[in-house]
Amino acid sequence: GLSLPKVNIKENLDAYSVEMAVPGLKKSDFNIDLDNQVLTISADSHKEDEQKESNYTRREFEYASFKRSFSLPETINEDKIDAKYCDGILYVSLPKKEEAKQKPARSIKIS
Repeated sequence: GLSLPKVNIKENLDAYSVEMAVPGLKKSDFNIDLDNQVLTISADSHKEDEQKESNYTRREFEYASFKRSFSLPETINEDKIDAKYCDGILYVSLPKKEEAKQKPARSIKIS
């Protein structure tokens, strides 16, 4: 069946990061698209498992496909979005534009 992968979205000072648990896929199964500040992550994969018995062949197909979309804030630096797939988890890094990074508080010395 079609089940949506679990997603964690974190924000720190410099970036948002999306982590999506999608075990058993290959990097080439994913599509990540960006259109008008909407990030769409989809995957389409099917595995074929063939077992030859003495008198017949049993084939099993396993399909994994999903599509999730996220509206991105305007503060994302779209040119620097980066994604990697490692140990069954897809990581998408969404850096913020320089001017959007929160400046740490500082105290001003009085001269």
